[in-house]
Amino acid sequence: MAANFFHSAFCDPRSVLKMDTPTTTKIAKKHLLFLPYWAVFQTDLRQIMRNWVYRVWVLASLLAASGYLLYRMGVHREAGLIQHASVVMSDLLRWMVLGSVALITAISVGSIAAERGTLADSVLSRGISRYQYFLAKWHARLFAVIGTFFVTGVLLELGSYFVLHENLSLRGSIMALAVISMLFTVVVTAGVTLSAYIHSPIVGMSVLWLVLYGAGVLMELLPKKYPTPDRILCQLPTILIGDFETSAMNELFLVTMVLSVVVGAVGLIGFGRRDV
Repeated sequence: MAANFFHSAFCDPRSVLKMDTPTTTKIAKKHLLFLPYWAVFQTDLRQIMRNWVYRVWVLASLLAASGYLLYRMGVHREAGLIQHASVVMSDLLRWMVLGSVALITAISVGSIAAERGTLADSVLSRGISRYQYFLAKWHARLFAVIGTFFVTGVLLELGSYFVLHENLSLRGSIMALAVISMLFTVVVTAGVTLSAYIHSPIVGMSVLWLVLYGAGVLMELLPKKYPTPDRILCQLPTILIGDFETSAMNELFLVTMVLSVVVGAVGLIGFGRRDV
């Protein structure tokens, strides 16, 4: 048996190759395709958290909302007036939306336009496709904006529930935050799409503001049965107490989702065909 072993080892070259060849671990292609996207997603999230525009937005929202809640609580205790949490919370959410649009446009438009100087190195030298780069930027901005707003909204609703007259509905509170989140989704998607086409963030913000406010004015000309952003914000007090039509909310979610996907697809295709 020993003779047969030495004969097979020294006379058969294939056995030597099998003994010397190191074993390799195969990595699934789907993980290799996912890694560049995940790396850009994490990097962009860290950049957003360090961005002064994002920090100003969060700090100003919390300070303004806290001050307004304390003022309402003082009026409730001194004058003895009933301060319904739904009314106070609807005012807070409405002013948060109107005051946050400008800063959210700056956060979203600066996603790609602000990195034109290093964009070629990021796409061409790091093994990531343009589609992965755009999707990672888009999803990171959405996650940061929607996640921050949702956490802030939950904290404000809890504060309104405990310090004011309790008439908030859990179902209505979640629906109100979801409705505004869908509106923010359209704004962020439009901003990231513009950043893929326009080199200057300032020009992109100006164009986006004109489009948003112009579209808002034109939508007010629609019949009253169609939900517009301004009409939705006016219905927040009734939504917060749970008095809303589920079919109307589902239609709103469908329209905003389709609009976001279409606008995002336009940005994805355009960024994939443009020179970096």
